[in-house]
Amino acid sequence: MCALTAGQRGLRVLVLDHANKAGKKILMSGGGRCNFTNTGASPANFVSANKHFCKSALARYTPWHFIALVERHRIAYHEKELGQLFCDDSSKQIVAMLLAECAHAGVEIRTHCTIERVEHTDAGHYRLHTPQGHFASAALVVASGGLSIPSMGASGFGYQLAKQFGQHVLPTRAGLVPLTLSGKHAERLQDLAGVSLPVEATCNGVSFRNFMLITHRGISGPSILQISSYWQPGDDLRLDLLPGIDGAQQLADWQRTRRDTELKTVLGEVLPKRFAQRLCEHWMTNKPLRQYTPAELHAIAELLAAWPLIASGSEGYRTAEVTLGGVDTDGLSSSTLQSKTIPGLYFIGEVVDVTGWLGGYNFQWAWASGHAAGMAIGG
Repeated sequence: MCALTAGQRGLRVLVLDHANKAGKKILMSGGGRCNFTNTGASPANFVSANKHFCKSALARYTPWHFIALVERHRIAYHEKELGQLFCDDSSKQIVAMLLAECAHAGVEIRTHCTIERVEHTDAGHYRLHTPQGHFASAALVVASGGLSIPSMGASGFGYQLAKQFGQHVLPTRAGLVPLTLSGKHAERLQDLAGVSLPVEATCNGVSFRNFMLITHRGISGPSILQISSYWQPGDDLRLDLLPGIDGAQQLADWQRTRRDTELKTVLGEVLPKRFAQRLCEHWMTNKPLRQYTPAELHAIAELLAAWPLIASGSEGYRTAEVTLGGVDTDGLSSSTLQSKTIPGLYFIGEVVDVTGWLGGYNFQWAWASGHAAGMAIGG
């Protein structure tokens, strides 16, 4: 995006990619259909030490700008849920679109090109040493992503480069990642792997309502991936197991109308049966509803509304969709993404300390930050 934007302005642009083909992370995203943006993208959907930093770029390149590009290339798409837009056919179409735009703008792209060394010369130019030769330019844009999914070629190269040029880099950690369980929680839930249910996950004052999936090692699903970006080991994580339902009222109604029915039976009608049974085995006593006191029903309702789940860690960068942290935004211009101290040096996308929610937001940050830098270079 940065390259085609700069190329369209008449600049001579070279993209160097150490991967064997361009856009590998685009190709694998969204189950191969690429969740290329979200119509509801706003600064509120991003995590950063400076929550205001992303405002400028997002305001100047909106989801509708990217949608217009997609439509111009006649790529069919659909909205899955919550503003998430996917290709009808394949994520290959998005890569092909971007490559076509680059080609039209005269951008040269070289793959299989590892960068061995970067220098900033006395004349203010950047000199890059690679197995494919030496390259020099007046501007250098670092769009190398984060540490997530190393099997796709992810590395810490961008952070190393930032440090080389004196940019501060904030600590990184895996985001949008499944959480792992250990001890009693793991023992109690492990054999329920594959069970899925709607929950509202809450941690550090932030909540996400969507599905949770129990896995062999812990918990996943959209609600858990979302909350993982706000959770760290030791933080209190609570799940509302009946989102949108007044548990106390529901239990009172059941007690009035189904007095002889056991708790696990009625819970099994609003939760997956095996999960309801496990709750009654380990977290609450199971007996006919008529035997519960008002205080006991109140305690059950509270537990269902804020079930405490103690996660021990996360699956890490291996399966994380994004990397939290990265190049400190305090050292960059929010309007151009250029370093405040080194002229001609830009950092865009995931390498920067701006991380979107699940659902197309990280792609929108890529497009917006790439566009902002592409418009600023040489200006």
